[in-house]
Amino acid sequence: MRKFDTKVQHLKYKVLREVARQAWKDTLYDHILDIPKIIVPGNTPTMRCCVYKERAILAERVKLAMGGNKDNPNVIEVIEIACDECPVGGYEVTNACRGCLAHRCEDVCRRDAISFDENHVAHIDKSKCVECGACAKVCPYTAIVHRMRPCQNACKIKAISMNENKAASIDNSKCISCGACVYQCPFGAIMDKSYILNVIDLIRKSEQGRDYKLYALVAPSISSQFTYAKLGQVITGLKQLGFHTVVEAALGADMVAWGESKELAEKGFLTSSCCPAFVSYIEKSFPTLAPFISHNLSPMATIAKYIKDTTKDAKIIFIGPCTAKKMEIQKESVKPYVDAVLTFEELQALFDSRDIDITTLEEGVLDNASYFGRIFARCGGLADAVAEALKEQGLEDFQLKACSCDGIEECRMALLKKSKNVLDANFIEGMACVGGCIGGAGCLTHGEKNKAEVDKYGKEAFEKTISDAISVLGIKTSEH
Repeated sequence: MRKFDTKVQHLKYKVLREVARQAWKDTLYDHILDIPKIIVPGNTPTMRCCVYKERAILAERVKLAMGGNKDNPNVIEVIEIACDECPVGGYEVTNACRGCLAHRCEDVCRRDAISFDENHVAHIDKSKCVECGACAKVCPYTAIVHRMRPCQNACKIKAISMNENKAASIDNSKCISCGACVYQCPFGAIMDKSYILNVIDLIRKSEQGRDYKLYALVAPSISSQFTYAKLGQVITGLKQLGFHTVVEAALGADMVAWGESKELAEKGFLTSSCCPAFVSYIEKSFPTLAPFISHNLSPMATIAKYIKDTTKDAKIIFIGPCTAKKMEIQKESVKPYVDAVLTFEELQALFDSRDIDITTLEEGVLDNASYFGRIFARCGGLADAVAEALKEQGLEDFQLKACSCDGIEECRMALLKKSKNVLDANFIEGMACVGGCIGGAGCLTHGEKNKAEVDKYGKEAFEKTISDAISVLGIKTSEH
């Protein structure tokens, strides 16, 4: 069974795996220049015009696998040398142009950017065109189309433009690090920085007897990943990698649902704090709504804080589908609790760098979160959990009117309505990725089937209520 959706993901994985292999052997800095040749042996190019350019791009991928540009605060970076195969895009005349007599496109163009050849077919002068789209609107044959690069099309918040070299450029003041451009770029020219070396360092030090326990904190969306093996085998694989304990972030989700429902009933309106990309979007694009963001930390940070508050010398690595989590752990409110973030792509590379075949392992078990904590992984799950928590806390008098936003475009519309006081809802559940966390850029696989896997996993939960799940942690739930 295929481990990845695309060949771009597979290439990224091969670089990560090789960097990790060399790191385990303490030979990384001796063999950095050899890694591109290991991945593309011989002199025959497999992806580009020539093997030399191919290896030059691979060298840039190696840099990102080792942490990327330290001067760039964003975890999403562009490999300029790889960003040259896409057409620039913009408005173009297609062969649907009939060379009509009306010439409406010419009439509405205020820049004189449209001319006609001997067959009366329209042409657009890119040096004059300002991309206003007026010509496309009036063409009776819809013969003028707007072509966008995949990265621009993927970025719904318009944080990507083209620089003077016609390569993608990311505006960090707008970017929310959701990784949509990373997953959609067909050449892999946009990538998220990896902190896999930090994780390897933590594992090695724990194996050398350093006085701390290493925790793997796994996102509930893991239930839809590693489909070629069983979830219990993934858990055992994590312990073979060197983790002392594997904990569900879904336990943190139960804690957040409990706290967020109480906060909502007290304040009357909230936006969720679980998705770091959604929170960043509010802070950057709708700052007047920032006071409405829930004061609860995300499930990741909430359970990590609990572990560090109750366990001496714990080190915590979050493993999930989200590139924005790599930005979240840089926040002052989260930094003390989470030491590193790995995506599922990076975890696969780690397994294989140590030749751990998880399909041969016995099945381990995860700590028990509730059904409601586990379904946080898909859109609508948080709203369902908040409704359940209100019920369990005896707060049914508060009428929940949730607006569950599936993807950043739906988030934008909900926030826009709220900013104009026309939103018929008192709770906005914001998920920047379509489908929720199961659509995250760091997933191995994406698709509708992932939602069914998450729901199935949720129904397998031993703890049937949120209060049962968090009471196991010693958290009081009896006070209303």
